[in-house]
Amino acid sequence: MPSLIDFRRRIRSVKNTQQITKAMKMVSAAKLRRAQDRVVAARPYAAQMREILANLVQAAQSDERASESAWLAKREPKNIDLVLVTSDKGLAGAFNSNLIKATQRFITDRPDAKIALTLVGRKGRDFFKRRDAAILGEFVNILAKPAYADAAGVAREIIRRYRDAETDAVYVINNNFKSVMTQTLSEMQLLPVNPQAAAAAPETTRDYLYEQSPLKMLERLMPRYVEVAIFRAMLETGAAEHAARMTAMDKASSNAKDVINSLTLYMNRVRQAAITKEIIEVVSGAAAAS
Repeated sequence: MPSLIDFRRRIRSVKNTQQITKAMKMVSAAKLRRAQDRVVAARPYAAQMREILANLVQAAQSDERASESAWLAKREPKNIDLVLVTSDKGLAGAFNSNLIKATQRFITDRPDAKIALTLVGRKGRDFFKRRDAAILGEFVNILAKPAYADAAGVAREIIRRYRDAETDAVYVINNNFKSVMTQTLSEMQLLPVNPQAAAAAPETTRDYLYEQSPLKMLERLMPRYVEVAIFRAMLETGAAEHAARMTAMDKASSNAKDVINSLTLYMNRVRQAAITKEIIEVVSGAAAAS
């Protein structure tokens, strides 16, 4: 049976761990507020950009030179670029494992396609690098405070490959921030743009008047659309990461409290039993002496 000093050491160790988890929860809560504000600010722009591109694609398809545009080409998805956005750090529950499992399902569901991965975040990079996956690019340590220039750097090679017909489709897998308790997995097709899926609801559909050729506008706006979509995915994942870590650290602190209470109760019982045993020995010795 462990001694009282062993119990005290274990309780002290658990309390130290609890202090760390509480501090991590507070840090994540502070970072979550700023990350949430950036996500909320970016969502309307990204949604409007996607709606405009959907209408622009429809208008450009009626152009007699539409077949010359790489953005409007319809190709069988034999080569696919997949952008996976994970976190750079752990201790966030099942946050990263859910993203990695979704990516593995994506690859398994397309056995005939050649899939190249662009990995944003250390956790996804480390996982797939150990498994010799086809990695197109890797970007780490940019999710702590993502900038638009970082997203443009991620998108640069993807845009070039699609424009040069080296890849037939582009997808993004990330976690979207809903609330502190809820982060939803997102799998979105960036390219080619699906006008029906990207268009706004019928009651909010707008007609656009183009002063220049929709095809020329498409050539200039499509790269920006890809950059904005990846930037939003990075912001969403960053906010979702802080929310997931905040929840995980709160549960860890609660579990530590339960362990401390259980150890304290058991320690008191052991101490009480030791005291009772000593009293019995003293009484028995006095009785024997008399």
